[in-house]
Amino acid sequence: MAQLEDLPEFRDYLDREFPEGASEWSDGLSRRRFLGLMGASLALTGLAACSRQPIDKLLPYVRQPSGLTPGEPLWFASAHLLSGIARGILVESHEGRPTKIEGNPDHPGSLGGTDATMQGSILQLYDPDRSQTPLKRGIPSTWGTFQVELQQPAAQWNANAGAGLRFLSGKTTSPTLLEQINQITARYPAARWTVHEPAVNPGALRVVCDVERADVILAIDADFLASGPAQLAYARQFARRRNPGDAMNRLYVAESAPSLTGAAADHRFSLRPDDIFRLPEWLEHALSGSRDEAAPQWLEALARDLGNHSGRSLVLAGEFLPATVQEAVYALNNRLGNIGSTVRYLPEVLEPPNGIPLLDLVGEMQAGKVEALFILGANPVYAHPADIEVEKALSRVPFTVHQGLYVDETAALCGWHLPETDTLESWSDAAAFDGTLCLLQPLIEPLYDGISRHELLAALLGQPAVKSYEIVRRYWRQRVGEAGFEDIWHRALSDGVFSGQTLGPSREVATSPGQTPSEPASGGLHLIIRPDPHIYDGQFANNPWLQELPKPLTKIVWENAAHMAPATAGRLNVKHGDVVELDFQGRKITAPLWVLPGMGEDSVLIHLGYGRTRAGKVGDGVGFNAYALRTREAAWGGSGLQIRATGIRHAFSTTQDHAAMEHSHPVLFATLADFKKAPDFVKTIEEAPAHDESLYPPFAYKGYSWGMTIDLNTCIGCSACTIACQAENNIPVVGREQVMGGREMHWIRVDRYFSGPVEAPQILHEPVPCMHCENAPCEVVCPVAATVHDSEGLNAMVYNRCIGTRYCSNNCPYKVRRFNFFHYAETKSPTLKMQRNPKVTVRTRGVIEKCTYCVQRISAARIKAEVEGRAIRDGEVVPACAQACPAEAIRFGNVNDPASKVSQLKENPRNYSLLGELNTRPRTTYLARIFNRNPEVA
Repeated sequence: MAQLEDLPEFRDYLDREFPEGASEWSDGLSRRRFLGLMGASLALTGLAACSRQPIDKLLPYVRQPSGLTPGEPLWFASAHLLSGIARGILVESHEGRPTKIEGNPDHPGSLGGTDATMQGSILQLYDPDRSQTPLKRGIPSTWGTFQVELQQPAAQWNANAGAGLRFLSGKTTSPTLLEQINQITARYPAARWTVHEPAVNPGALRVVCDVERADVILAIDADFLASGPAQLAYARQFARRRNPGDAMNRLYVAESAPSLTGAAADHRFSLRPDDIFRLPEWLEHALSGSRDEAAPQWLEALARDLGNHSGRSLVLAGEFLPATVQEAVYALNNRLGNIGSTVRYLPEVLEPPNGIPLLDLVGEMQAGKVEALFILGANPVYAHPADIEVEKALSRVPFTVHQGLYVDETAALCGWHLPETDTLESWSDAAAFDGTLCLLQPLIEPLYDGISRHELLAALLGQPAVKSYEIVRRYWRQRVGEAGFEDIWHRALSDGVFSGQTLGPSREVATSPGQTPSEPASGGLHLIIRPDPHIYDGQFANNPWLQELPKPLTKIVWENAAHMAPATAGRLNVKHGDVVELDFQGRKITAPLWVLPGMGEDSVLIHLGYGRTRAGKVGDGVGFNAYALRTREAAWGGSGLQIRATGIRHAFSTTQDHAAMEHSHPVLFATLADFKKAPDFVKTIEEAPAHDESLYPPFAYKGYSWGMTIDLNTCIGCSACTIACQAENNIPVVGREQVMGGREMHWIRVDRYFSGPVEAPQILHEPVPCMHCENAPCEVVCPVAATVHDSEGLNAMVYNRCIGTRYCSNNCPYKVRRFNFFHYAETKSPTLKMQRNPKVTVRTRGVIEKCTYCVQRISAARIKAEVEGRAIRDGEVVPACAQACPAEAIRFGNVNDPASKVSQLKENPRNYSLLGELNTRPRTTYLARIFNRNPEVA
């Protein structure tokens, strides 16, 4: 916001040569002193070279595994689970080590794209803080000892039909697991099962949309492009309709807190939460020809636009809105003829039988009615409503068992803790958002002494020796029959999905089901509670990649904040960076305040997932715990919030201003109407000098000439490209303190800009990798020729030559070069080393690094093409950022090939160069943003 309002502190920031603290070590060591010490160190280099290095021995395979070629990766289909819902993935494996995750184009939940949590899950597999051995009252034990101790209570459950036996888990869509649960409840009919999923609204309708068919879309507080189980599919479908040359769709978004979907909208309306709840009713009146006096002026034009596209429109309600709003949106879609065309409402996925809610379970625990409680993969002691005393109730249960990836807050209070296998370590199955079933297969033997949920339930059924592979295969053999089973099984292994197999009934519901507590009456400040965009409900808190990935709209890292509109902050006399006390329904927490343009008035947004105490070494003590304000009746917020300034100031760790480009037009945009009138409008803004006005001699690329385009019309700013690049290129994390000094290491960042009034700005995103300039300012200033041009146009970095002067970084107008101030790369953990891509050098202290266009992928494609005696095909080389992008906004290829996609996009009239007026002639160019405005909406 300081940049948007051009405040003095932002001008001071721009005037500094380096970000504050970037020129000093954390202990105050100056640059001059550092250079002096470096000179002394170089003088001793010769002596160090005389020392004897340890001997490493390489042992070949005695018998090389079939199908394995050393150095060549293998790919396997599996799935990533989020709240029990599957998104298809393809996992790259090097000699039995999974190293990278991509989206499965054959899976309806991903369509080839990924998001940050999917990319980050590969790091979670190798997390050294994961639970490694069974614990009995905190003391290491064994799986065998647990089975022996289980015999006595199991005999009692057999005698009393499972009275006093209770289970608690997150949501599951695994048909195999659901079948095992059915077997347990059949064996122990008095047992009860509780499903507790803190980041899911149990009353939300299960909606399946065909976004690509919709000409006009209205999202009511629905961030459908960046959250929810179908976000990847919807983002890809939405992007396919954003070409200005085709029938471009139009997106309206009404929301109280800015979102990535709101940033992608053609019209974004910032409303108070109580107005959000009334919006469907206002729209119903407008469609009927009447008008509510309290309705905004633009509503009638919106209603006409939706009505004119009956059957080709779509209205979406946010999954965290109350049931009354969702039912009203269901009625709107029915009135507009959209049901069965652009949207389907399906029954909820199958739930375990004999289910009881968390409140009833806690009540039974407090009353002493629960004799044994099994908690599978859940953490209710941390993630629970503040008005339910889970911790106190848990202490009254004699026999408690927790199974999970970590010894978390719940595990610490249970008698037994059993390590759980990661989804990449065990067999299972699951359903996508539309019910399509897929297979999960292990990519590696379990790193620790863990078991799967299938194996734990099998032990409760008297089958302790049965493995997940046998359990899952047995279920599917019974489901599809013996005839053709092996073919179906191997096809699912190959494709990642079971063709024609869905979970539960496929019929559509006739009316909208489900109920959730209604929102309290309006008045005062309104609290909005949402899952964090990266660490979700807290389950990813120990993942450093996700902690250091800048939040999409604030670019905050390593913490959360309370977000408020500028006008509301001014009225309450609080400022950006103030630590405030939030008082909601008698419960109080303190949080730092982030003043965010575009927030609805009288609203405060906070995110779940922080304030952990037993997440691990990375996640403990980071941020504040928003669950302390969450109740059963106000799970996603409500009115009546009070704020009081504490007089304490807080310094945020944020990256937004670390690469500010002064006096430039970083994001070019226009309306569709203006673009049709003047398709070459970018030329009037760019004002770039002619190509022949240069001191650089021209070079003719006779072979390949690589380049990239980024379409800002389809980019949604999700940062999947950033973390995919990190996973592919072994990029380290640096921690909160180093980020605050401007030392983050990401090779591609996603800048966020505001345009227009502070109250309702247009939000713009722009990914910025290395531009690979033809006239590269970094190359001429390097004293040791560490940054050079190669024969195919890439601006390459020779790490062995780099001596760390940072001249190249100083001379780069795009600020995309990163310097290793410390030994950021983790070298002590043997498991973390296993994740690294063996085809990419792990950089050390004192060298510059940057985007290479994933040169290792270019080299692999070149070798393959030469072996086969052909040229590299268009689309054969896909950098990690482009492959991860759910919106397919990034394209890469050979610019010398006029038939290549990237060449055609560079001829597009929307194509422009970032800072083109500098005549750096970047090989990465952008396609301008086009807004499909409704001329009737002011």
